[in-house]
Amino acid sequence: MIGVAVLGSTGSIGESTLDVLARHPDRFKLVALGANRNVAKLAAQVLRWRPAYAVLADENAARELERTLAGQVPETRILAGAAGLIEVATLRETDYVMAAIVGAAGLPSTLAAARAGKRLLLANKESLVMAGPLLMQAARSSGATLLPIDSEHNAIFQCMPPQARTGEPAPGVRKILLTASGGPFRDTPREALTTVTPEAACAHPNWVMGRKISVDSATLMNKGLELIEACFLFGLPPAQVEIVVHPQSIVHSMVEYLDGSVLAQLGSPDMRTPIAHALAWPERISSGVEFLDLVRAGRLDFRAPDYEKFRCLSLAQAAARAGGLQPATLNAANEVAVQAFLDRQLNFLGIAAVIEAVITKSTGGKIGGLDDVLAADNEARVLAREQLSAAFGGACVAHGGVVRGAHA
Repeated sequence: MIGVAVLGSTGSIGESTLDVLARHPDRFKLVALGANRNVAKLAAQVLRWRPAYAVLADENAARELERTLAGQVPETRILAGAAGLIEVATLRETDYVMAAIVGAAGLPSTLAAARAGKRLLLANKESLVMAGPLLMQAARSSGATLLPIDSEHNAIFQCMPPQARTGEPAPGVRKILLTASGGPFRDTPREALTTVTPEAACAHPNWVMGRKISVDSATLMNKGLELIEACFLFGLPPAQVEIVVHPQSIVHSMVEYLDGSVLAQLGSPDMRTPIAHALAWPERISSGVEFLDLVRAGRLDFRAPDYEKFRCLSLAQAAARAGGLQPATLNAANEVAVQAFLDRQLNFLGIAAVIEAVITKSTGGKIGGLDDVLAADNEARVLAREQLSAAFGGACVAHGGVVRGAHA
């Protein structure tokens, strides 16, 4: 039996992982569940799965979880905080770690799992964006197996030769073609984006995702973060990663070789496919996903992204080229700006404006260690909040009128 810790179990990736695990009870044993602060959903999962450990990063929420369960599951030990997540990620009985905690909050436990030599199923792209050199080095030093869960990176992994699966460039690869659905606003005129709502931004046409990642998909920042992630995972410079808009989300990504060959991985838009692939690799197991019917799909369309309309993608490409602490700054500013948009304090185009202002003012520099990454993350969050605060006082962030009143 393979022991699995699912960190981020209450999110869409976590729930899909639990669905796949439930289909193979003879192969996998759930050791731990971890989440941020969703007490009700984690309590229901604990009652269903009865794992040895349950963790909530929010310590107040962890105490509430203890009160909610109140002796109903005596075999489950409840832990709290980042230390609790690190503990379950490094347990001897944990063989595989699903790292699906959204945002910078997932970095410490993800890095700990890599240092402990676990099979790391990486859905938390922010860990690589913020601290790619540290995470890849930790995996190489410990012998950890790092398997990407993002559908695009998992597709690339499947299309790459074996020697490209360690973060080192593979001979014969010309470039990666990273596909993007284009999100809910791919055909919306730029001038109409100032009035779009959080609900519209979260209504993804193909995928069911959490609110933060849904907004990232709508701004195409998600694709920018994935570009940075791909550079670290497969040892390629940003110039060799091309973004292609593919509205059907059937071709999950492609690898082009020097001889003109292009290998693609296709499948229904369902995250259980990459999850099952990573859980069983190098074998294959059933995932519960509907099989792809190409005749019914009918056509596959591709086009270049609109970099003027989706400014976040350009900012991410620039951060990828700059390297060092710039991606960590980009990620932190984006997290603050996206939350402000979800809270209706910032309009859609204001997300990119806040990020650009923060990058311009940030210190930057090289990554010497985790402390440097965390300092850059903190600096960017402070700068982003200052930018928003100034805007609330009557100033505009940039480009005129990108910020609304706090209760708009």
